[in-house]
Amino acid sequence: MQLALEARHGKALQQRFSQAVVAVCGLGGLGSNIAIALARAGLGKLILIDFDRVDITNLHRQQYKASQIGLYKTEALAENLKEISPYIQLECHSERITEENLEELLRGAEIICEAFDDAEAKAMLTNAVLERLPDAYLVAASGMAGLGSGNAIRSRRITKRFYLCGDGHSQVEEGSGLFAPRVMLCGAQQALLVLRLLAGLEEA
Repeated sequence: MQLALEARHGKALQQRFSQAVVAVCGLGGLGSNIAIALARAGLGKLILIDFDRVDITNLHRQQYKASQIGLYKTEALAENLKEISPYIQLECHSERITEENLEELLRGAEIICEAFDDAEAKAMLTNAVLERLPDAYLVAASGMAGLGSGNAIRSRRITKRFYLCGDGHSQVEEGSGLFAPRVMLCGAQQALLVLRLLAGLEEA
């Protein structure tokens, strides 16, 4: 598999991907899609963090199967990722990330993907990473709800090591929730940005 990826990506770039460690915080619609995309690119190691279990309401936009309902998302996603990329290294934490355990859970990650639904959790992770993990890149998301144009989903550089993907404003409202295509677009933007950063290509 490594040789096949090297043939597609080039040996030097694929080696960079294979040596990378990326954390995905939250394994719902964003995080499960980010992890799948990075595994397909041949990423070396993913740190997967989520305290939740797979529920039937997750299946419309998250990368899980009906047979996995009831499993921890870390366990279910690990199963799926190993089918896609058998040699990927996975470090799974089935617990809530907090200000107290954040540094321990994210140890070794050069890029951290924020993929939470909850605004308070997003703010906590963003502030903590920017303040306490200055050597890591943070790739966060804001605004992917509803059926707005996919062209509005984009990546922006906020600071040297902080990037934000999404349209920046759309929120879940009654009658306008989260739809798989738009959530997947945002997750794909985050995953692509991770690969660009690993390749030394920074957004303007």
